[in-house]
Amino acid sequence: MALSYASGASSVPLIGQTIGDNFEDSVRRFGDREALVVVHEGKRWTYAQLNADADRIARRLLAMGLQVGDRLGIWAPNCSAWTMVQYATAKVGVILVNINPAYRTHEVEYVLRQSGCRMLVAAETFKTSNYRAMIDEVRGALPDLENVLYIDTPEWHAWLDGPQAPDSDLRERMAGLSFDDPINIQYTSGTTGFPKGATLTHHNILNNGFFVARGCNYT
Repeated sequence: MALSYASGASSVPLIGQTIGDNFEDSVRRFGDREALVVVHEGKRWTYAQLNADADRIARRLLAMGLQVGDRLGIWAPNCSAWTMVQYATAKVGVILVNINPAYRTHEVEYVLRQSGCRMLVAAETFKTSNYRAMIDEVRGALPDLENVLYIDTPEWHAWLDGPQAPDSDLRERMAGLSFDDPINIQYTSGTTGFPKGATLTHHNILNNGFFVARGCNYT
């Protein structure tokens, strides 16, 4: 299938990399600099540390048998695990399905079923919502959903310590990815009906982030 891109006049070319490859370029350039600061967790990561934690999750996903194009849902407010899971899924070609933290039970059921998520990473609670109870309520209607993990629980840390694929497998998986591969499904708010999923590629996300940051004069 032939692909084409439309862009306005610019002296800056589009970035032709996957998210994982681009991030590892940054790690090589800025490894000891701060990459992520999560104030409410009281934690900081350098680029090298963040990459190591993302790779740890990526190798766990490979060990579990997740394939390129499989879907993994994430249902949580802003947190460090969210960032690590996004980089990990990008590195192994698993499509991350972003689930709005404000969704009610029928909405999260619809999104998980419609996207065919094999796995869900979620907070246990958020504000007045008990995510664990909500997922328990609809789990029986989600035949594709094989695994559910709740962030910062004993089961989450036990999962992180579980068997990992070798780094050579991760390198091989990354080498086989294209920046045109789908890597994210972003659902709408569902204000006027059921949420609608928009599929984005590495190319979409990376260039959007780059040019927004450039327009804001971020360095």
